[in-house]
Amino acid sequence: MRKAILHLKKSDPVLRGIIERVGPYRIEYSPPRYETLVRSIVGQQLSGKAAATIYKRLEAACGGGELTPKAVLRLAPEEMRVLGLSQQKVAYVRDLAEKTASGEIDFAALERLPDEHVMEALTSVKGIGPWTVHMFLIFGLQRTNVLPSGDLGIRVAIKKAYGFEALPAPADIDRMAEGWHPYCSVASWYLWRSLEDKAGL
Repeated sequence: MRKAILHLKKSDPVLRGIIERVGPYRIEYSPPRYETLVRSIVGQQLSGKAAATIYKRLEAACGGGELTPKAVLRLAPEEMRVLGLSQQKVAYVRDLAEKTASGEIDFAALERLPDEHVMEALTSVKGIGPWTVHMFLIFGLQRTNVLPSGDLGIRVAIKKAYGFEALPAPADIDRMAEGWHPYCSVASWYLWRSLEDKAGL
């Protein structure tokens, strides 16, 4: 990771300042499994706290422990709605469960695929778009060169750090990040951390 940090510091003075303020790279990964993707679906357009509460309810309703497709499919959609999931998210979580149980989505195989093929496979599931796949690539599959340029946190961090008057468009971020390759995931993590009150601690 030292090579990535040195590359980013050299290629971008603003990012260098963020890295020095935030400190060591301490990303926390999740296992690249069904449950991690469900967690991302549950978290769509919700605060972290609300998403965590709903996910814990779903986990408990499925018997606790590792969340599996079979356990989810044993729940009726109405039972899932009571847990706090929207009707759309119930459909998304169940579609992913069905495709995983049938073997159409093979999480072990995803680990061996290039990023673009992971994107193609997972966006075939209802409710999974580029943002969700980007989160899975970074935090589940531990890919180092993913740039979620449409992520609101990334856009806000760049606006603040680079002095933009308005939120930059994803295309603008893609252009300005050309020098970050092949470590865009590392740059993204630092940008997210730059927004935290205690980022420098």
